[in-house]
Parts: sequence; structure tokens; C-alpha cells
Amino acid sequence: MSKAKLTRNTAAEEAAIQRGIESDPDNPEWTAADFASARPFAEVMQKRMGRPPKENPKEQVTMRYDAEVLEAFRATGAGWQTRMNDALKTYLKEHPLKAA
Repeated sequence: MSKAKLTRNTAAEEAAIQRGIESDPDNPEWTAADFASARPFAEVMQKRMGRPPKENPKEQVTMRYDAEVLEAFRATGAGWQTRMNDALKTYLKEHPLKAA
């Protein structure tokens, strides 16, 4: 395996990069006042990141099904787990379970 040799920027290239940085209006260099007024990320971001929590989240469990049941649902293609869940919900609507 050959290792690529890194070449450093020339002084002229570095100067051009620095001029580009200094002229970028969207990302000015921070001043001492900017650093003094900075606050931690967690303090600034009050809202939860990512997807909002679901009202009725699904629960992950481990179950064992007969091979022919899984084969039949998998044969329906992508989304077979959702269809299996829907089939179980339909069954519960049609056959209400009695509390023990």
C-alpha cells in the first residue's frame, strides 16, 4: 500500500486562504467580546433535538413466530413488519381479549 505524500501550501496559497477567511461575511473571526458573551450549547438549545416523541411509541420486543407466518409476511415485500403489526391490531379489534 502506498502512502500519499502531503504537500504543504505555499506562502502565497496560505495568504490567499487567509484573505478568503477574512472576507467571508457569514463567518467573521471572533473577537474577545464574542468569546466573553458565548454560552454553552446546552444552555442555548432548549428544544429537544431530533424527532418529536410519539404519543403512542412502539415497544421493541423479541418474539418467535412460525416460519410459514414470517415467510408469508416477508413475501409481501418491504414494510412487512408494519403489515404484520396492522394484522395483529385488526385481530384484536375483531377478537377483543378478556382480562384474566
